[in-house]
Formats: sequence, C-alpha cells, structure tokens
Amino acid sequence: MYVYVIVNLGKLQRRRNPEIPARMNALEHQLDYVFADTLPDAGDVMEAAPGVFWVRMPLPFALDHINLWLIRDEIDGVRCWTVVDCGISDETIRANWERVFESHLDGLPVLRVIVTHCHPDHLGLADWICRGGDKTRWNARLWISLGEYAMGRVMAAGDGSNAGGERAARHFARHGLTDEASLDALKKRDSYYPTLVPSIPPQFRRMRNGDTLTIGGRAWEVVTGYGHSPEHSALFCAESNVLISGDMVLPRISTNVSVFDIEPEGNPLALYLESLGRYETMPADALVLPSHGKPFRGMHTRIAQLRDHHKARLAEVQEACATQPHSAADIVPLMFKRKLDIHQMTFALGEALAHLHLLWLQGELKREVGDDGVIRFSRA
Repeated sequence: MYVYVIVNLGKLQRRRNPEIPARMNALEHQLDYVFADTLPDAGDVMEAAPGVFWVRMPLPFALDHINLWLIRDEIDGVRCWTVVDCGISDETIRANWERVFESHLDGLPVLRVIVTHCHPDHLGLADWICRGGDKTRWNARLWISLGEYAMGRVMAAGDGSNAGGERAARHFARHGLTDEASLDALKKRDSYYPTLVPSIPPQFRRMRNGDTLTIGGRAWEVVTGYGHSPEHSALFCAESNVLISGDMVLPRISTNVSVFDIEPEGNPLALYLESLGRYETMPADALVLPSHGKPFRGMHTRIAQLRDHHKARLAEVQEACATQPHSAADIVPLMFKRKLDIHQMTFALGEALAHLHLLWLQGELKREVGDDGVIRFSRA
C-alpha cells in the first residue's frame, strides 16, 4: 500500500515512505528494472520505449514522485504530442512542465491529454496542460473514462472528497475512529482535493475498456481496471509490447484500495483483484511503465506478488475477527506497524475496511453495529 502525506505545497520535500516493508526489497529482485537506477531529472525527458518519453515529477507526499508520459503523435495530419497524466497543481510542477514544453517538444503542440484516473497527482494539472500551460500555447482535448471524469468533478466541487470533510469524518467514526481530535482534523480537510485539482476541463473525450487509440501510428488498447478508483484506464500497445499501467500495477508498493463514504458498502478489493486478471493475459515480458516506481519487466511475477500480499492480509484479518469482533480501526495496527498521522489514517482505515468488506461480502464475516454506533466484524 502507499499512503499520500501532504507536507508543504510550493516546497516539495522528499520523504521516505515508512509503509514499505523491508521484505519488498527481496521481491524487487524478482523484477527486471530495465533502466536500473537511471531516472530523468525533473523538467527533463528520457525515452522509455519507441516514441514514448518518461517525465518524472516530484510530489509533496511520502510517495514523492509521479511518472508521466509523452508520446509522439499525429492528429488530423498535425504532428503533435500526447501527454499521459499530469501531476498535482503546484508551482514547482508547473515550472517543470514549462521547461518540458520549451525544451523537449520540438516546437510541436500537445493536442491530447490522457488521464488514467481522477486522483490529484494524475488529474491535477490536466486543465492547465490542456490550455497550453502558462502561455496558453494550444487547446488540447482531455481523454478520460466517464467514471473518472465524473468523480473528479464531484470531488473538485468539494462534495465527497475521500480525504476529509464532515462525511468522511462520520464514515470513519462509524468504523472505529473515535478520537475527537482526529475527527476534528478530518472535518477541516474539506479543501484537500480542490487545492490539488483547482479546475477540470469542462469537456472531455470518453475512453472505455477495449477502445483502441491510435497514438503515434501505433494502436493502444484501453484496459479498464477497478478498485483503486472508479474506472481506471491503462494503455497497452501490443506492437511495442508496452503497458502504461497507471496505478493498477506498481513495483515495490501496492496500490491503495479503500472503502470510502461515497460507497460505504463497496467491495473494491474484490474489484481490484479481478481487474489484475486483465494484465495477466498480456505477455510476461511486456515493459511496464508505472505511475510510481521504475519501469520494469516481470508483470506476471509482480501480479503474483500482489495477490500473495492481499491473501496474507486477508488471512490476518480473518484470524483476528475469529477471536473477537473488530472494527476497521482495530484492524489498522495489524496491517500498519507504525504511528499514522490523520491523512495516513484515512487511507489505512479505508484499506483495512476493504479487506473486511471482501470477507464480509463473501459470507466469511458478519458485521454488527454496537451500542456505541461502531461497526464491527466477527466470524460468520
């Protein structure tokens, strides 16, 4: 799992993610990191596959970077670029993008902006890039799935952010977060998403699973995944044997899968594990270009690692609930072995609840509301 931790917008700081267990180092050796430790500097680009260029931007979170992608393209006879994912709205990231625009596009415009999903580090600067950055150089279309566009619009309006606000506080209180200071801090975080995603293009081009996009003369298939976000779009090019995986298949860290207030009886972990099957049918030696971490080969190995990870967490949860009823807040210390701040706690609680819900909805656990209003799960 990874956990976003806001530090100081405008002053990007690198922070180590304490949630990455030491055993992941051994698992990493099973993957082939094709560029070893070579990384593009912020504001520079590096060719990762034919016609596909790697842009790496800093983030002010424990997860301290995001990988973005530039693809040489031609649309309606106009030579141009397609951008895949955008970064959060932040002065430092905008300045890095401006450097890319000025120095690495060969004077060509960006005419298509693809966003894999609605989370701030992917959608945050989409409107700004579509409008051509600070100099309004072009007018590009946003390509995104309907589910991600709609959820982004909801959260950008300050209605339904998973990271904070009154409803988020009530949701986590129902699942055992009873500390008043923590709940008060959650209530005050209602501007989290709009700060990082201040605007979203008013129009978009819809992507659906199985669609084929012609980008740079090559066919890229849209592969929809669920669980991490409403309707996540990865892109697979069979000709180049390249998968732009977004957040669905990541090396080193596992994708956050959480139950939030907007879908309080959701089963996102089941959706996520089912979605992994769509990548298992791809060639084992496909080059995976993830949103976080380094490009790698060994996708089937990584998916097996992710399945094993969640299988182990589910076993821990089931064993705990067999002894006595547990709320999601009770489960968090079993899954996360360190003290969490309030922002980390929202994702940790959401992930704990996702594991509880999978077992509950499979009939292996039952849930009951206690006299204190807290939902707890026990052996069925």
